[in-house]
Amino acid sequence: NILFTHGAPAAGSTKPPAPMGSEQMEMRKRQTSVAQETSNSVQSQPGIENQGSNACCFCWCCCCSCSCLTVKNQDERARAASHELRTEGITNCEVSSIPTPEEVNTWKLSFDKLMTTPAGRSAFREFLRTEFSEENMLFWMACEDLKQETNKSVIEEKARLIYEDYISILSPKEVSLDSKARDLINRNIQQPSKDTFDDAQLQIYMLMLRDSYPRFMKTAIYKDLIERLSQNSAET
Repeated sequence: NILFTHGAPAAGSTKPPAPMGSEQMEMRKRQTSVAQETSNSVQSQPGIENQGSNACCFCWCCCCSCSCLTVKNQDERARAASHELRTEGITNCEVSSIPTPEEVNTWKLSFDKLMTTPAGRSAFREFLRTEFSEENMLFWMACEDLKQETNKSVIEEKARLIYEDYISILSPKEVSLDSKARDLINRNIQQPSKDTFDDAQLQIYMLMLRDSYPRFMKTAIYKDLIERLSQNSAET
């Protein structure tokens, strides 16, 4: 029998055996190298690191960072912006020229004198904005714009926008109407015409006449306007 001692070469062997544990060390090195290569490959792919936050809308958490929901929210914001531009176009396109002192002085004679001039409506609207009741003027102007239309499809579209902006109880710009005027609009809005809002428009007109107009005539907005125009007229 041949006696082998620990670490001694076997009989007939020309190469000494590897030290104890070297195979395990070599295997561990290879595993570490493979893991590093995999990690580098994943990081090099664009968008991989954001998969968790951009999961599809069927992800189990349904989080608000889901890419599908993000696209949906962007579409909704775009539609809302488009709707706002369309409704603002109804009431904000009016161009008012600089009034004369004589014209401004006529505003104190009657509310009709004020409302029949673009400059008067603009000044009065500025005052209503300070009282957080600008929607009354906007509604009245939108109704006036509607009466100028002759195309049936345009009338229907503008009537729908007026309803959504100033009649609907869900709108932040809802005007104050009694139940009779509101019920009449609700009955006619399915087949709107140029006269659909006539009763409501008259009611808002009378509200501005009796409530807002007297206060406007006492404000600094009106007095400063007269003074400024008078000074400009004297200088010229």
